[in-house]
Amino acid sequence: MTTTQADPITIALAQLPVTKAAVDENLQTHLAYIERAAALGANVVAFPELSLTGYELALLSQLAMPRDHATFAMLTAAAVASNTVVVAGCPLHNPNGKPYIAAVICFPNGEHTFYLKQHLHEGEDTYCTPGHESGLINVNDTRIALAVCADFIHPSHSAIAAAEQADVYLASALISPGGYAKDAELLAAIAQRHQLPVLLTNHVSTTGGWQTCGNSGGWNAAGELTVKANGAQPNIVLCHIHNGALNGRVEAMTDLGHEVSSID
Repeated sequence: MTTTQADPITIALAQLPVTKAAVDENLQTHLAYIERAAALGANVVAFPELSLTGYELALLSQLAMPRDHATFAMLTAAAVASNTVVVAGCPLHNPNGKPYIAAVICFPNGEHTFYLKQHLHEGEDTYCTPGHESGLINVNDTRIALAVCADFIHPSHSAIAAAEQADVYLASALISPGGYAKDAELLAAIAQRHQLPVLLTNHVSTTGGWQTCGNSGGWNAAGELTVKANGAQPNIVLCHIHNGALNGRVEAMTDLGHEVSSID
């Protein structure tokens, strides 16, 4: 059950084009989205799973980034400059074995940390190691529980988030057109079961051999889809949350410019 929040919060869900293994190019796109989202009033900007590299499992070992990678420093600098929290997907180096599928979390105070995907899809364990710690961050007195793709398939993951008194459940994912309906049903059920808004940020590019469907958006505490992007187009979905209520709108990004699209 959600608790009263001191202030409203806006979480921006970034649907951005991603180029295979092109970290520097993808970083520049991230920075443009962060700047635009901040200008639109976002407190948090969240990107899809492995957004900095694309979902390239066979390349993860060579793409895996150490915790002090320059990319994280640049994202953190953007978080400071824009006064936003940035959550971006990355492969993280593991000194003890296979890399992690991770989210780097960059804060406006200049610090950064990581959430490590806990539940791997079948086949991912060939390339990756699962994490074991929950990802709960506090932004303006709103507790945001982080999930990466297969995490939300396991009821225990969202149950732990609820037990930790999360106010919002935020999932970064790669979802195909054929998988969206089932995954949307799961996310709606999490929202209804735990009485909290659930947000999804998904890819729009073909990545790792997967066609993706976008449709980033949010479900309110009743499990109703309240805001959703227009399919697989570059978008920023602005999710406004206050005292457990969710509403939002969509900003369509065109060549890293913008045009507004409203969803009612």
